[in-house]
Amino acid sequence: MAAGVAASTFALAACSADTPLPARPDLESRVDIDTPELRTAKEELGVQPCPSTSGPGSDLPELTLGCLGGGREVDLSQVSGPAVIQLWASWCVSCPDELPLFQRLSDEYGEELTVLGVDWQDTQPGKAMALLELTDATMPQLADPGGDLAEHYRLTGLPGILLVDEQGAVTFKLMRIDSYDQLVGLVEDHVGLSEVRG
Repeated sequence: MAAGVAASTFALAACSADTPLPARPDLESRVDIDTPELRTAKEELGVQPCPSTSGPGSDLPELTLGCLGGGREVDLSQVSGPAVIQLWASWCVSCPDELPLFQRLSDEYGEELTVLGVDWQDTQPGKAMALLELTDATMPQLADPGGDLAEHYRLTGLPGILLVDEQGAVTFKLMRIDSYDQLVGLVEDHVGLSEVRG
């Protein structure tokens, strides 16, 4: 883990609520998720590149999101299942506890399913990057600073999770994940990977 990133430019402020800001579609053009500082932090932290999307796709919305810290954009509708997408933000109270759970899922089953994060309605990508450092999260991260996903799902707050099965069907859950076993159970129930528990 890179030393000093969170302690300097990307100092992490304490999260205070799981309720998002009012919808502000104009924010997307104002929030720069691909600055030299963010690119450097991403490289130092070892955050994985956002994936290429070649395959049958899924029922996820036709929404193109940028890659946090630079990299290829991703059209969500081209993300094929099986996949698990965590919705989080630097302002989310429970997200620091959840990020390591999704990272563990990525570490243990990343060859069998795609695990992505989406930094949602977050106007401070530096703090988001600092939270990745704090939690040792290196799975690929997209960013939706304008909150566009809320046009497709009832995102009234965070955390949330999108589960995509092998046929491309999508299940959306607005819920807190309290344990790794709970996360694995959701994957088994909605993604269809019965071998996840080993």
